Amino acid sequence: MKQLSSILFSLLIMSSCSQEHPKNYLSIEGTIENSKDSVITISNRQGIIKQINIDKNGVFKDTLALKNNDGQIYSFSTNTNKTAPIYLKNGYDIYLKGDSNKFMESFIFSGKGASNSNFVLAQIKKNQSIGDPQQILNLDEINFNKKIKNLKKEYDSILSSYSDLDSTFYEAMKNQNKQLITFFETNYQANRIIGIGKPSPTFENYLDINGDKKSLSDFKGKYVYVDVWATWCGPCIQQIPYLKSIEKEYHNKNIEFISISTDESSRSGGSWEAAEKKWKNFVKKRNLSGVQLWSGKDYSFQQAYQINGIPRFILIDPEGKIVDPNAPRPSDPSLKELLNSLL
Repeated sequence: MKQLSSILFSLLIMSSCSQEHPKNYLSIEGTIENSKDSVITISNRQGIIKQINIDKNGVFKDTLALKNNDGQIYSFSTNTNKTAPIYLKNGYDIYLKGDSNKFMESFIFSGKGASNSNFVLAQIKKNQSIGDPQQILNLDEINFNKKIKNLKKEYDSILSSYSDLDSTFYEAMKNQNKQLITFFETNYQANRIIGIGKPSPTFENYLDINGDKKSLSDFKGKYVYVDVWATWCGPCIQQIPYLKSIEKEYHNKNIEFISISTDESSRSGGSWEAAEKKWKNFVKKRNLSGVQLWSGKDYSFQQAYQINGIPRFILIDPEGKIVDPNAPRPSDPSLKELLNSLL
């Protein structure tokens, strides 16, 4: 599962527009105490929009004419380690007061249009207070429903307390709150099936590279790290050297590394026989290690894990229970940390 912070951040960084202002520029000024930086950079995904000098007392003042007059969230930064969101639109007169030692968390905006930025900061603070979303998804149904009801109430309360937001921005954030609740409700249902500690969905009689058949039950008593991949998948192929290294390092440990190819007929001229041959040739040419399996026409394992993109990595314990349905990739250092903690 994707981390909640990344999902919420992508929902926040969206453009919105409102009624036009007569001014075709905005004013921005303020004081950042304890600042050791000399320049403020305002940017968006397209690049730097404006750079503003800060004097020795942390005071800055300037104007900015935005080419796109739709209200939008920009990045306000003094260096790469100190960045905060700011909502800007031509016609605004914004004053910012903050402390460089408590960048963003100390920021208070005032003046025309300031409520939009204050709302964004309040929303981020609330997002951070949620913590690990997996802990919410692991709740029993009664407590989960209570938690979601409270979250909806809290997010709606934050939004309603900023009544003077730009109208379209308000509607966008209202919709974001609905998406957040939908995110939890959708993933809760999935978590009941493939959540941590749940019995893992199984695969039966998958063809191995030697012509034998293997099932997940054959590996009971060992941890199982599953790599779901395909010969046509670039990101999958990029992980192969890292996977080989991991397999070698943990060769004598109580863990089996299983690669399940999902090569199918549609990418092999409509022939399942050709798909199987392509997989076998790839495994032999690359001298792939570990247990090499081909799922053939059986997608039940992938469907049970709701795999919509590959590579996908899954970690299962010796009893056949899920340790992580979205385990770290072999190239991710956190995988070794996880395996060392288990083995």
